[in-house]
Parts: sequence; C-alpha cells; structure tokens
Amino acid sequence: MSGQAAFTLRGRNPDVLTCIANLSNDEVFTPPEFASRMLDTVAEAWAADHGGANLWEDSNVRFLDPCTKSGVFLREITRRLTRGLEEEIPDLSARVDHILTKQVFGIGITHLTSMLARRSVYCSKHAHGEHSIARSFDSDDGKIWFERTEHTWDGEKCGHCGANRRDYDRGKGLETHAYAFIHTNDIKARMAELFGGDMQFDVIIGNPPYQLGQSGGEAVGGFAMPIYQEFVKAAKSLDPRFLVMVTPSRWFAGGRGLDEYRSEMLADKRMRALVDFPDAAEAFPGTQIKGGVSYFLWDNAWDDACEVTTIEGGQPSSPAMRRFLGAYDVVVRRNEAVPILEKVLKVNAKDGFGNLAAKVSPIQPFSIRTNFRGAEKKTGMKKPVVLIGNNSATYIERAEVPRNDAWIDEWKVLLGRAYGAGDAFPHQIYNYPIIAGPGTACTETYLVIGRFKKEAEAKRFAGYLRTRFVRFLVSLRKNTQDIYNERFQFVPDLPMDRDWDDAALYNKYSVTKKEIVFIESMVRSMGNDDE
Repeated sequence: MSGQAAFTLRGRNPDVLTCIANLSNDEVFTPPEFASRMLDTVAEAWAADHGGANLWEDSNVRFLDPCTKSGVFLREITRRLTRGLEEEIPDLSARVDHILTKQVFGIGITHLTSMLARRSVYCSKHAHGEHSIARSFDSDDGKIWFERTEHTWDGEKCGHCGANRRDYDRGKGLETHAYAFIHTNDIKARMAELFGGDMQFDVIIGNPPYQLGQSGGEAVGGFAMPIYQEFVKAAKSLDPRFLVMVTPSRWFAGGRGLDEYRSEMLADKRMRALVDFPDAAEAFPGTQIKGGVSYFLWDNAWDDACEVTTIEGGQPSSPAMRRFLGAYDVVVRRNEAVPILEKVLKVNAKDGFGNLAAKVSPIQPFSIRTNFRGAEKKTGMKKPVVLIGNNSATYIERAEVPRNDAWIDEWKVLLGRAYGAGDAFPHQIYNYPIIAGPGTACTETYLVIGRFKKEAEAKRFAGYLRTRFVRFLVSLRKNTQDIYNERFQFVPDLPMDRDWDDAALYNKYSVTKKEIVFIESMVRSMGNDDE
C-alpha cells in the first residue's frame, strides 16, 4: 500500500474502523466521526489561543493517546498533519516519517488493540515491517507501545487501580487489564522510559477503559468499579497544554467511588469545554451506556468558566452556556435547567426552607433486605407489622424489625429505590409514591421519603412528589436508576399544610412559560392516584 493510499481511508466506503465491534461496554471503540469531532474542538481552541494558527501545520506539536484501541485518534491526527505539513515538508515519505516518529504516540491497552492500532496508523502491525509507511523505526512497536503489565497486589486489591485479585491475577495467556498508563508512581518517568528522553506532550487525547468488573461481595453478579478517572488524573499529571477525553457522564452526579474525582473536576477552572450526550448511542451507535457519555476539553492555561453543550438528535439542545461547574456539588447537565434551579435556591434561601434530602431515609430504612419475606398470615403474632416488599405485603413481628421502630407508628411515604428509564424523553424519573400507614415497615426495595403524624399530610406529600416540578429537580441529580437521599438535595422541604400541584409550584418559583415547556418536555405527567 502506498503512503498516499494510507491517508485516504476515510474517503473509502466503508472505513474499516466503522466496522469493528466493541470489545465490551467497558472498552468502547471510538467511531472515526466522533474522534474527528473531539479533534476539531482541540484545533479550535489552539487557533483561538495562537492568533488563528492551524494546529495541523505545526511540526513540533506532540500528541499522545494513552489508551489506544483501534488507533482512530492517532490515524486522524496523522491524516490531518500529513495535509497540514505539506508546505513545510513537501516530500510525502519524509513528512509521514516525521509525523509518525516525532509527533504521534500511543499506548495500547491490550496486545490485540496495539496491533490493531499499528495496522491503522502504520498500515502494518509491525512498525518496521516491509509494509509500514514509516521508515525510521527499528522495533515492532514504533511509537505505539505495549507490553504486558502486572497488577501490584496489596492484599486482595491492586494498589494502583483497585482491581480484584480474584478476577485479575491471571495466567500468561490472558490479558491482565493492568493498564500501563495508570500503573506507575511516576508518570513522567514512565513516559521517558517508554518513549525515551524528556517527553512533553502538547495534546493528550483518548477514550479510556470505563470500568473493571468485580466479582464477589453480596451483590448478585458482583459490581463494576469505574477506572476512567485514573486515566484523567494521570494525564493531567503530565502537564499537557490540552487534554480531551470521552468518558461516561455518571461522574456528573454520582458513580461508585467518584466523589473525590467529581469534586476535583468541579473545582478545576481549567475545564474549558464540556460536550454531553445524554443518549450514548448518539456518540457510540449500538452501545448502551446508562447516564450517557461526554467529552471535555481541559486547557492548562485556562482559568475561566466552562462552555457546556448538550447534544440531542445530533444538534445542541440549546445554545452553549459558559458557566462555572463548581457552582453546585454536581454538574447540572442541561443549560436550560440552570436558571430554574437558581430561582428555586434563591426563593428557598429567602423563605428559610431547607431541602428534602435531610428527611429521606438511608438505604435499608428498617435494615430488612429485599429478599426477605415475612409470614403470609399474622396468625399467632403478638405485634404483627405489615412488611411492604417488592410487589408484596407480608407480616413480621415488631420485635424482629432491626431498627427505626418508632417509624412503624407513623404515616410514611415510600418510593422504590430504583427506577430505570429509557433514553427518550420525557422520563418519569421515579415510580409512584406509596402511602404506608401506621403499623407498617418496608424492605430495602423502598426508601422512606417522608414521615408524618397525620394521614392528610402524607397524602399531600405524595401529591407533591408526583409533580413534574419535584421530579424535574430530582432529575438534575439523577443520571442512573438509583434513588437515594442525595438525589433530593435540590427539592424544597415545603410545609405540607396545603396541596402542592405544578401550577402552585410554578407560580411560587416564578417559572416562565418557556421554562414550563422545557420541564414538561423532560418529565412526563404522573396521575393523581397511587399505582
């Protein structure tokens, strides 16, 4: 294959990199069009900061993809540089050789993907093979490095990535998924070791692995721990000028083990742009990633508000908005929601109302597991309590309820702890509230959202939870199916001395007609009767 042909792949039908199946939802291949979009974002920022200069005409800029899979980023960078440097380095062979040996670097995440990446970029899985379009390499790797890396076990966990030893202490024939970029105590020294010399990268770009599966524990089927944040932290430690990565958007308002990472990202004023895809299939067709995906542009020289854009149906859902991500303890992902939330918080502060989160019970309000079933009949029980479980009601002795005995005698309003929604709007956000009278308890299937002495107050509160307005405020902190007390941080703790419907709430918080249309496009109506 000629050097010229190697850089016309995007014009062929089909592009081979659009035809590769994903390894899994954890290691998702980036479509060429999406990679190009991310690179456009970098190039626009570069031009804005360099007097309109074209990034692709600079022969000194270094690029690194620290989590190379298909090689799509490196291939697209190479294609653009090949065109941009034509005037400076007229000879095509010399130009390509310069780009591939001096400007474009990658670290494969597995042996297989490293070969795929070299095939994409060098046109040969062997960087110095006879079919390689680079002429100066003396090794198979070239500048796309991969070697098997082992986990560093600290007891049953890896000290670098937290992998479970039971799952990832593997034999030589299996991938360890101990990614080299995050398995080091000195990332700068590691880069010098891999690529030689003092390696300073101007642009780091990639689509890191999203999570590590974990077996064991009490959860059926185990659970998965996010890992993409470790790639972001390591990349920042290299002090590039620009960092752009695509990750799940769960970190916006939740995610197991992501609290510290979220706090760091919200406080980092070097976040220059954030482009969010609530429906991950718009970024990665055929892939389901609950909570969506997003990519960010981090600029080492930036110290200002972040430009936030939400993409729906291939277009921005509203004009981009510059705002400080750290204004709240979560990322409010929709720009249209920000002025509504600000009015709610302002009125609450003025009226002295707190938020509902403080009143919502913790998980397992009575310390009774979901799979526990009481007796079908209360016959022979001294003090029977109705136990509300997953679509069932059984009986349990009051003395056997592990905690919160006093709550049994109160009126309670319950919500299911998990409610899955599809990607299409409007959403319901959570299931119908259940009013539970005195003499009742519940399993961990439910949370106790409110407790009252009078039935009338409980009924008003259930009606309040059914409003679109309340569910909209919950949605600002909910991007997975789980519901817990933190999700209600934006919901006003209003007195239940009157009925609250959407009309009354819109009026109280001065919600405009345009804002009402937005809320009702996001949250569907919920009937007045309990389900």
